[in-house]
Amino acid sequence: MPQVLAERLWSAWTRAAALVWRPLDTLVVAYLLATGLLIAWNHSRVPASGPLLALHAAGVGLVLLLARSEATKRSGALWFWRHWYPLVYLPACYKEMALLIPAIRRTDYDAFLARLELAVWGVYPTVWLERFQQPWLTELLQFLYTLFFAAILAVAGWLWRKNRLEEFRLYAFAISLGFLVTYVGYFAVPVRGPRFLLADLHAAPLEGLWLFGPLRRGLDWLESVHYDCFPSGHVAMSLIAWWTARRLSPAWGHLYAIYTALMVFSTVYLRYHYTVDLLAGALLAVAAVVAAQQACGRPRRGS
Repeated sequence: MPQVLAERLWSAWTRAAALVWRPLDTLVVAYLLATGLLIAWNHSRVPASGPLLALHAAGVGLVLLLARSEATKRSGALWFWRHWYPLVYLPACYKEMALLIPAIRRTDYDAFLARLELAVWGVYPTVWLERFQQPWLTELLQFLYTLFFAAILAVAGWLWRKNRLEEFRLYAFAISLGFLVTYVGYFAVPVRGPRFLLADLHAAPLEGLWLFGPLRRGLDWLESVHYDCFPSGHVAMSLIAWWTARRLSPAWGHLYAIYTALMVFSTVYLRYHYTVDLLAGALLAVAAVVAAQQACGRPRRGS
């Protein structure tokens, strides 16, 4: 009963405020409020906590502004950003975790996950895969790993270009939910990855042909010193992209099936992830798709 009353009050308020409120807005605002409370509670330990809280407030305000704009304008720049604003919010939330985890958590679970893998497999998977190490393969897999965001955006761009807004909104919700849950996972279970913890056990460093070094250094620069392994966002979001690409055409589905399989393999081959990260990422992908269908409804093909 209290939940029904709250939903009715919220629905009445959004109508009175002339807001077109969508499930994605609820997701993003809830995350900003929750992490804002976390920052406020630990303000003495978090660097620049005041500016961060101000940015959270501005982020919520911008969502409200965009929700109001949809009630009055359905074209132009505001209409575009009404649907694409996670493109700015999600990277910002990711970078914020690079501040919050070292300041608040001050620990990591790499040793625990490594012991778990050794108990399950009898070997460290990243060390065992060294027998297949080839410069051309390393180059290829690093290139595909780096294409991660482009691959996700390509699906969204195709849906947008074809004006399949119902499917676009479902995809945007699933991807946003997937990313935000991975950030919560990073905070709850900080892990840097086997390339750091198990560096002394690898017989030789990974070597590519031409672009491997610059691509890896570029990703390291973008990610800062981050604890971003559990669950694997690369696996989760690649699976969500593949699930959606299947609806576009058989060719898209086959292309993304191959890409996703290589992506999953690359996460361990390139020593970025433990295998338990991959399992958690796969489970997250399933949960995100189911949650998106519940929140946004099942889209009709060609909608």
